[in-house]
Amino acid sequence: MNNKTCLLLLSAIICLSSCAVRPKKAFDTAKVPPLPDYSNLENWAAHPDKSDPADLSPSPNFPNLQKDAPIDVIFFYPTTYTGGLRKSRHQRDWNASVSDTKTNLKTDKGAIQYQASIFNGAGRVFAPRYRQAHLHAFFTKKDTDSARQALDLAYEDTKAAFKYYLEHWNNGRPFIIAGHSQGARHAMFLVREMIEGKALESQLVAAYIVGWPVKTNFFKTLKPCQSLEQTNCFCSWRTWERNYGLRKFTRQSPGNGGGFEQDVVCTNPLTWTTTEKVYAPKSLNLGGVIRPFEKIYPQVTDAEVYKGVLLARRPKFKGSILFQRKNYHIGDLNLYYINVRTNAQARSKAFIRR
Repeated sequence: MNNKTCLLLLSAIICLSSCAVRPKKAFDTAKVPPLPDYSNLENWAAHPDKSDPADLSPSPNFPNLQKDAPIDVIFFYPTTYTGGLRKSRHQRDWNASVSDTKTNLKTDKGAIQYQASIFNGAGRVFAPRYRQAHLHAFFTKKDTDSARQALDLAYEDTKAAFKYYLEHWNNGRPFIIAGHSQGARHAMFLVREMIEGKALESQLVAAYIVGWPVKTNFFKTLKPCQSLEQTNCFCSWRTWERNYGLRKFTRQSPGNGGGFEQDVVCTNPLTWTTTEKVYAPKSLNLGGVIRPFEKIYPQVTDAEVYKGVLLARRPKFKGSILFQRKNYHIGDLNLYYINVRTNAQARSKAFIRR
């Protein structure tokens, strides 16, 4: 991507953020999109019985191993229903339809290729399309009831998809639950409601709940992972630029609305522990995958757990001169792509051995 292209992309992002379409009316159950039919493979963004972007790999050194994998991965993608330009009628509802072509294309070329593909070395990848809540649901201060209902609707779809998977494709196989951002929120509730403390927990390899805060007391018995090969546990982190994060979270008090939450689990994806203030240098980073997909950036950044968030130094990649944001949420998984990939493989192998 040359500088001209980067500038055009940046301009588009700025325009979308300032001119985005958002829901104007209250959530209405009579006007929600149709319920997805999960017997139809078109309603799966990734599935082992179809060719999809989760099958891709950034390098021949990290091949797609789904065909002979003994475990499965259920991946819930982040928000891609973000609103079009104001003049468009597109994406102005509280929830996306699973037949929304533009949203599906954005999902597939983004989250499925760049995130779900992380797990194709560990297991068969299943990623259900769901009636995701509009991005506006996470930022509104006046439509909170509508936002809650939109998120609840999306969550019900992820549950329905998981139930269908269990009934038709699981056959007692071990599985990983993974999700990012909105997808992580749904994964978190699904693990607590349907897996923790139930017979299914014996099949849980691990959960990667990334880009969403998980309180230390959210689960009753499921514990944060504390080692490379620990199973039946969960990992979670949210990434910020290091210097900004140190200033932001040092001067804040817990619960003041700024993001600092003392009782939130944070995993270091370079050490796979939740220990605070243990610095992991970038030499431990096996590689990030940002753009283009076929480019791996070794040692792209470091990591340190600090006050419930993950601190990382500004990554360097092609076009990064234009990457000025301080919240690295968009790169939670991609900055540590190869580490997460190899870790999912290690936990899966450990689970099978045991």
